[in-house]
Amino acid sequence: MKCIITIAFTLVVFCSRSQSVLNAYAKVNSITSGNVLAVNNVNTVNHSFNPGEKVIVMQMQDDVIGANTANNASFGNLASINMAGAFEIGIIASVSPSTTNPNVITLVSPLSLSFNANSNSSLQVITFRNLGNNYTTTSNITALPWNGNIGGVIAIEVNNILTLNHSVIADAVGFRGGAISAAAGGVCQPGLYKTNSTVQAYKGESIYKTSDATHLNGRAKIINGGGGGNEHNAGGGGGGNFSAGGEGGQGWGCGVSAGGLGGVALQTNINLNRFYMGGGGGGGQQNNNVSSPGGNGGGIIIVKANAIVTSTICSSAIRISANGGSAANSGNDGGGGGGAGGSVLVDAISYTLNPTCPLSITSNGGSGGSVNDGASHGGGGGGGQGVLLFPQNMPNTNATINTTYGTGGANNTPASTYAQSGGGPNNAGVFGSGVLPIELLSFNAIKNGNNVDAYWTTASELNNDYFTLERSKDGITFEKLVITDGAGNSNFMINYSETDFSPYEGISYYRLMQTDFSGANSYSKIVAVNYIIADDNISIYPNPADGGKFTINLKSLENKEVLVVLRDISGKEYFSKVMLVAEDSKIIGIDLEQKLAAGTYIVTASSNNLLYSQKLIIK
Repeated sequence: MKCIITIAFTLVVFCSRSQSVLNAYAKVNSITSGNVLAVNNVNTVNHSFNPGEKVIVMQMQDDVIGANTANNASFGNLASINMAGAFEIGIIASVSPSTTNPNVITLVSPLSLSFNANSNSSLQVITFRNLGNNYTTTSNITALPWNGNIGGVIAIEVNNILTLNHSVIADAVGFRGGAISAAAGGVCQPGLYKTNSTVQAYKGESIYKTSDATHLNGRAKIINGGGGGNEHNAGGGGGGNFSAGGEGGQGWGCGVSAGGLGGVALQTNINLNRFYMGGGGGGGQQNNNVSSPGGNGGGIIIVKANAIVTSTICSSAIRISANGGSAANSGNDGGGGGGAGGSVLVDAISYTLNPTCPLSITSNGGSGGSVNDGASHGGGGGGGQGVLLFPQNMPNTNATINTTYGTGGANNTPASTYAQSGGGPNNAGVFGSGVLPIELLSFNAIKNGNNVDAYWTTASELNNDYFTLERSKDGITFEKLVITDGAGNSNFMINYSETDFSPYEGISYYRLMQTDFSGANSYSKIVAVNYIIADDNISIYPNPADGGKFTINLKSLENKEVLVVLRDISGKEYFSKVMLVAEDSKIIGIDLEQKLAAGTYIVTASSNNLLYSQKLIIK
């Protein structure tokens, strides 16, 4: 191992190796008086907690699931973000003991944020490593992989010029992918969303720390962690971060999908002071011992410098990356879901990037595992995009900047169908200004008779000029449909809606483009709508209903298992159940446990490749 000694105002020794961890980490168990941190799980192998130096206190996980713990598709929805992803910088006043790993770290000043340390949260402290006035890398920089208590974060600061002759890599060091199931083959289990049975694969890890064993397995996502594949041989869901993860392939012989649901999108809860590691992908279900686990999510990178420079000295391409891990391919079993991309914050005023050593900055979702068998099983869902934040300036010469979704794995080989890819459009997670222009709570598009209605809600808007509703036949090439004026600036909830009066027949895709007064754009998630001209396939009565009971009349679905889902126009789910339509009946009665509030709801009924929807009015 080669050591380089640099003499400046102090003596600093850095040892060159292929990949270096530069930070120290510790789990925070409690905070008293706002500045006294009780810690354990301390890792000071590569750096120490030294008085006078900066640290970052970061809420890695928090109790964000609320009441979303029932055995249905709403399990694992985000209830309230609480403190998850929030962080604050402090300065160490003292450590105790001072000669070994500390169990108490005292900060100079009390923290302004009220962090949480309980059974459903994880709080850690990381050194914000100052590398001096000018620093040139001697090896790739990476993070200690997240282990459930500490790790997953790179945080470095250079006072003036940071010269990158190597990469800064936090790929697949974030939330961990779900494990494979035990080897077991039984009937398809599309309605089993949570369980402690290891016959179903494990969910990926997320910003919620579960303390309930019945939350570990089953096809529901767990916040931004992808759901595990269920029997029989279904694929795991992709992890989520800025955008959602994709749903895993439906499984061997399953008429209704048993694939893991993709982790949720966290884009409306991301800003310069709050971001996350990528969610882990769900594991694949197996009975032949050849499934694959979910990919790990990408970690977090914080780089602060006055200037970032590359020279002509680089042994390979230079990158700053927090990509999600791709799942391995499976045999004739379910594939794991891809991990979501992590979060990267690059706080620099200027960039001088040599064309010989260009710089790529990425936070891409990992791909789901493909099935290496001729029969259709379940590929893994693709991981969602991460986020790239540039508080000051973004490089525009000799630089590649991307957040791309992970692709869904093939359900068979040669591929005829695929699991769902992570949410798009690509590069939606790139932000070159200090503040995100809008806080988008929801965006949805629903077939309504001969039209498709689009609904969206903002919680706040900043310099928001207008929205453009776009549609696409393939989910790649979009066209402008209608422009809606934004509110400019607001700090209260606003509901918007527009209608596509001439939708494409079959499956089409919708997204929302937001444009601020400077001309900068950002995009919503993409939603798919299956527009079937035959309007009489589904009817609901009474409609309007009183909020407790109603009946669905279906055609063409006799003697089939049907997934019935009830949502409001924001996409919040109130009912989800797989039901069997008897051969001599087309009628399904719905009796809700709780009365719905007055408003507009959407009922969908799906089986195999058929999907019908109808608007329900609650009076």
